Amino acid sequence: MRFPLVGSCVLFGLFLLFKFLPKWLVNAVVSLYLGGIAVFVLTSAVEPYVKDYFPESIRHREIGLPRVKVPYVFDNSDGSMRPTVPELCLAAVSLGFCVWYYVRKHWFANNVLGLAFCLEGIEHLSLGSVHVGIILLVGLFFYDIFWVFFTPVMVSVAKNFDGPIKLLFPRAGTAEEMEGGKRPFAMLGLGDIVIPGIFVALILRYDVQRNFRSKYFRSAFGGYVAGLIATIVVMNVFKAAQPALLYIVPGVLGATLGHAWLAREFKSVFDFSEAAEEGGEEGQQEGEGKGKEQEGKPEDKKTL
Repeated sequence: MRFPLVGSCVLFGLFLLFKFLPKWLVNAVVSLYLGGIAVFVLTSAVEPYVKDYFPESIRHREIGLPRVKVPYVFDNSDGSMRPTVPELCLAAVSLGFCVWYYVRKHWFANNVLGLAFCLEGIEHLSLGSVHVGIILLVGLFFYDIFWVFFTPVMVSVAKNFDGPIKLLFPRAGTAEEMEGGKRPFAMLGLGDIVIPGIFVALILRYDVQRNFRSKYFRSAFGGYVAGLIATIVVMNVFKAAQPALLYIVPGVLGATLGHAWLAREFKSVFDFSEAAEEGGEEGQQEGEGKGKEQEGKPEDKKTL
């Protein structure tokens, strides 16, 4: 559970970079790094939804890439990377989209890339167990409060960094802001989506394990929406930046654990672990396999 500590170090490091180095230089370096990742992330996020529109003859055809190795960036020295035709086509489209974003810096393109990062993060990251998720969310609850309310670090980095690390929502501005061409935006960091999102996804797996007899996913997702609405309301009332996890974490944990307490299943939810679930499924599959083998063998008959 070093994530809050590591996150704090990265956040403070970015704050120092923006303070002592030219803003354009920091944005250029980090944007170049994120831009390369964004091409793969956007391709991976879109590919499951559009691959079926490609002809069957080329849908699964693999293309061998040149054997190239660029340290810390790209490694195909063994020739193992063989993307399919749909993946290569989508990668080309994603590259063009990312170039358009970095040239125009349009808020809509920023949000598309941000949502792609969120989808891939929630899909590939796993907490492992509910109690680990609770500890992580509680730690990030205090992390968000400290860096937003007690220091200018979080707000400074969010405003200075020009990249798809946050979702932007246009809002009405003053006449002076509109005349100056600086349209005001409300911001939501991707961490405020991904971190609670992987916990909500874990709760969904718990429902799936129980064949949806329970509805904990609805409670967890409803708690997230309620926390997000509370963040927006408080932000507009006090006209100041708010740590979203201050409202989202109590909403998600309160709704999930409150539901479990009322259903008298608190221990079952709290002790849920993906490792135990996978182990149980493997054991069940092995048992079914052995049963089929025994059915296939002829019975030994004693000769008289």
